[in-house]
Amino acid sequence: MSRRATGVFLPPPAIYLLFLALAWLLHRLWHLALPRNLWTHYFGWGLIDAGVLLMLWAGLLMLWRKTTVNPYGKPARLLEEGPFRFSRNPIYLADSLIYCGIALLWGSLWPWLLLPLVIHVMQRAVIRHEERLLVQLFGEAYRSYCARVRRWL
Repeated sequence: MSRRATGVFLPPPAIYLLFLALAWLLHRLWHLALPRNLWTHYFGWGLIDAGVLLMLWAGLLMLWRKTTVNPYGKPARLLEEGPFRFSRNPIYLADSLIYCGIALLWGSLWPWLLLPLVIHVMQRAVIRHEERLLVQLFGEAYRSYCARVRRWL
């Protein structure tokens, strides 16, 4: 399955990295600092750790169930177990947790101001296309899953 077929134009981690780079650049141009202390340090690393663990949990489950983790690939099965019980997109949720952890460590307002735009881009440029593909592949089973499990949390 090609990028054109799935509609995904950039790998999702690249989207988050581009927004982090934009936040860094904006911070260099217009310094909007937030207070940093021991709590923001620990909470920032805690979010990064939680994101990495969630990503590993979801990714390993996908590999174990022999379906693709590649957003350009064609899923072999619909997963409704593990982290997929509480989020239809646990890997993108993990990316968001890591993004927020980095934002806390940086102590800049810019990543927080860009966060709604990151989520919007992810939903429009990635998730919407993946959901359309999953409806085509799994039909009513996927619609039923969507009725039970939220997109993010």
